[in-house]
Amino acid sequence: MQPTDPSKFTDKAWEAIVKSQDVTRRFKQQQLEVEHLAIALLEQEGLANTILNKVGFEPAKLKQQLESFAQRQPKVSETAQLYLGRSLDLMLDKAEAARTNFQDEYISVEHMLLALCEDDRIGRRLFKAANIDQKQIETTIKSVRGSQKVTDQNPEGKYDALEKFGRDLTEQAKAGKLDPVIGRDDEIRRVVQVLSRRTKNNPVLIGEPGVGKTAIAEGLAQRIINGDVPESLKDRRLITLDMGSLIAGAKYRGEFEDRLRAVLKEVTSSDGQIVLFIDELHTVVGAGSAQGTMDAGNLLKPMLARGELRCIGATTLDEYRKHIEKDAALERRFQQVYVGQPSVEDTISILRGLKERYQVHHNVNIADSALVAAAVLSDRYISDRFLPDKAIDLVDEAAAKLRMETTSKPTELESIDRRVIQLEMEKLSLEGEGSRLGISSSYRPSQEKLERINREINDLKEEQTRLNSQWDTEKQMLDQINALRSEEEQLHRQIEKAERDYDLNTAAQLKYGRLEAVHRDLEAKEASLLEMQTGGTALLRQQVTEADIAEIVAKWTGIPVTRLMETERQKLLQLESFLHQRVIGQDEAVAAVAAAIRRARAGMKDLGRPIGSFMFMGPTGVGKTELARALAESLFDTGDALVRIDMSEYMEKHSVSRLVGAPPGYVGYEEGGQLTEAIRRHPYSVLLLDEVEKAHPDVFNILLQVLDDGRITDSQGRTVDFRNTIVVMTSNIGSEHILDVSGDESKYEEMQRRVTQALRSHFRPEFLNRVDDIILFHPLTLKELRQIVGIQMQRIHRLLADQKISLELTTAAQNFIADAGFDPVYGARPLKRAIQKQLENPIATKILENAFVEGDTIFIDVKDHKLTFSKKRSKAPSQAAASAVAVVDQA
Repeated sequence: MQPTDPSKFTDKAWEAIVKSQDVTRRFKQQQLEVEHLAIALLEQEGLANTILNKVGFEPAKLKQQLESFAQRQPKVSETAQLYLGRSLDLMLDKAEAARTNFQDEYISVEHMLLALCEDDRIGRRLFKAANIDQKQIETTIKSVRGSQKVTDQNPEGKYDALEKFGRDLTEQAKAGKLDPVIGRDDEIRRVVQVLSRRTKNNPVLIGEPGVGKTAIAEGLAQRIINGDVPESLKDRRLITLDMGSLIAGAKYRGEFEDRLRAVLKEVTSSDGQIVLFIDELHTVVGAGSAQGTMDAGNLLKPMLARGELRCIGATTLDEYRKHIEKDAALERRFQQVYVGQPSVEDTISILRGLKERYQVHHNVNIADSALVAAAVLSDRYISDRFLPDKAIDLVDEAAAKLRMETTSKPTELESIDRRVIQLEMEKLSLEGEGSRLGISSSYRPSQEKLERINREINDLKEEQTRLNSQWDTEKQMLDQINALRSEEEQLHRQIEKAERDYDLNTAAQLKYGRLEAVHRDLEAKEASLLEMQTGGTALLRQQVTEADIAEIVAKWTGIPVTRLMETERQKLLQLESFLHQRVIGQDEAVAAVAAAIRRARAGMKDLGRPIGSFMFMGPTGVGKTELARALAESLFDTGDALVRIDMSEYMEKHSVSRLVGAPPGYVGYEEGGQLTEAIRRHPYSVLLLDEVEKAHPDVFNILLQVLDDGRITDSQGRTVDFRNTIVVMTSNIGSEHILDVSGDESKYEEMQRRVTQALRSHFRPEFLNRVDDIILFHPLTLKELRQIVGIQMQRIHRLLADQKISLELTTAAQNFIADAGFDPVYGARPLKRAIQKQLENPIATKILENAFVEGDTIFIDVKDHKLTFSKKRSKAPSQAAASAVAVVDQA
């Protein structure tokens, strides 16, 4: 047969024929022969290598033998016109006969391989030497092709379609590669029940992301392997379909449909032996569709309805509603199985089941208290994800962090190494100085210092040697523990396999022999390591604890859930004094806020509400907003943790939607709300709703659920958690009543009654009832204003310190500034203007005139009802920069 017509061959077969000419030239031969075509076939990434591997003939070995044979054939000096050899012509005739025998339309690679097996020139001899006959190759071809026929020029994409585009979960379960599935018995039983139906036997697992839908399919695969299923599912294969690889590379129209049909044909021709699992089921709707073609969903529908195809789907609630429910014809072919979020107790059981796998992977030990903490803390603080996924991720990351620490050099050794390097550098410097000065009296102190450095280096090196030795010992012990753990896991797998195969003798030998010995060794090694660690001498830590989990939660969320350190305890106990450094007076407000923070950090707060919600009432400029700022700074050491929303921007009815986000279809829908986005990103913060009385009444409907339930749903359906937020609302309502009784404590109760009455007339009872505390701020007295002057002077001093200029003012000057800025109606705000006018402007002018330069101290006093500015040079520049504001009492 002359290979001149490409239309008779598949693309891969014709590619091999064309390439065989290059192979012939490579060997400097003129006659195109069987060995050249065979080498070209083996150099392809195609079906020939797959078939040879399956029959047990290594393609590389066959290629080596063919090349060796080709090298021995006659060569020509210059390769001119190539001629078709007689043996190759006969081989192609045999390939044509094989095509007819298989009832195919084109000559394919497998036909050529069969013909090579019968070739008298070289093929038959090589295959016979490898104990492989024609029958074996024919059987392998049929197993690879299944019931597929060569009906087009690219048939290879349809062979072994399930192997290419799927993953056999039952095989993975048999190899012990799947994680154990704890609980979920009801859901697995429901899936088995639906699969056992005659028609529409297709369950779809619906649930939120991370609740364990894929794990249910893996659990079913494990039950099939263990024989813990009804007769209708025994010895079945559960294969998960990878829609991504099915679509990837399908360049031409109809290619995707051909691949999917090949997969479905393999599944249906298995007579119910294969159950298909499609994760992310919504991807099949519209997958692969183009103009004039069908999508994957429409190809599946007829088979799903007739019961020819048993399929398990898995998708989220949102995606099911968005894609599957819209196609009623597809939806009716699936039976819903709802997968809910497991409880905290169930999550702890799941984590205990997975514990061994994570211990072996990370080479660490995980304490049971860490598993409990992962379930409890993730449930309480990580609100935008679902159990058990978020708890498993916490344990995984905490174990990874500890493993990273154990494989790095201990901090004690690192600090000694750095100190030795530092001392060596000092020693070199002193030795260089000594060689320059020689032996003189001026060098004697340096000589003494050099001797002291040498002694310290020797001591450190001794300690370094001791710690290195201890580190090596501990590492060896950890390596031994990890090796025993890995062996223990492998033994468990071998025992499971032996029990499945009813090889009870082997199972008993492993279980009561080697496994018990490994377990004893492991317990002994862990006990000796624990003894070393509890004694406080260990350099490496090997156990993931509750504190490690809390640290990861704090990193994820920004919420301090770690155990209180002593410094933080003192800070919380002295919170009032810290706040009073910023807020003068207002003892009642400071005490109420500090008590709420202490309750939250001590674990005594209501878990379903914000940390605290306060209404700050009072005239302008008395410190309502400043207290919220001071609170944010005291908790987070930065003012950035204050989320401030000016409620005067929400006076119109339509502006309410800006808090939680615009409704679907409106501009800005994707951006989310100003309130919800700020708290979603920073859940542990101080939320300041400034001048809340100016907001539209509809705003308070949104705030009701924030204050009561500690949560709110934004426009995109996401639940935002306010349980770790302090809500502070400020209002000027009733401030005229507060000013009326300024300084008169006898009328305080009457004033409180009037303010409360004004408050009730503006806000609804259900809103006020949800606020933890309504706090009245008193107008500032002249004495308090003088204290505020001192705080403002500190601010000015910090500005001058950059220019190394100091500040000193008399008590008279401080009182003069306070008197100039005192206004009971406007609070502390006029004081700021007075300081700017009386102090900052004159100082700025004099600095520009070079009246005050680096190292000067500006002395401020009062003369003739005016501030006077004079210069002192009593301090060095560095001292002046570091000194505080001095207030000189000249009374």
